[in-house]
Amino acid sequence: MDFAEYEAAAARTAHYKQDTMEYKLMLLSMGLAGESGEAIDKIKKLVDYADGGTVTDEKRKMLVSELGDVLWYLSQLAVQLGSSLTEVAQANITKLADRAERGVVTKGEGDKR
Repeated sequence: MDFAEYEAAAARTAHYKQDTMEYKLMLLSMGLAGESGEAIDKIKKLVDYADGGTVTDEKRKMLVSELGDVLWYLSQLAVQLGSSLTEVAQANITKLADRAERGVVTKGEGDKR
């Protein structure tokens, strides 16, 4: 499955109580933050409580599922902004390549490194 196929399938599951851009951006942003937090919490518990961070097949599946939820919200945010995961990914690679070329991959802070 590629990003475009994913976005089309994910969009069929998107339902909103309000049809305004502001509402959708707010709801999707909060969902992205919440699902990211859930993934982070599961990783924290894995590292802190479970066999020193051993990733069993069951835990891996649970984490992949959480990452899928993160991906859903991210994809729908991109769609609402008139973008796509492909555009987001390409812009990010371009930004990272520029940083690498300038030697600031691990140095500096903020968006304008």
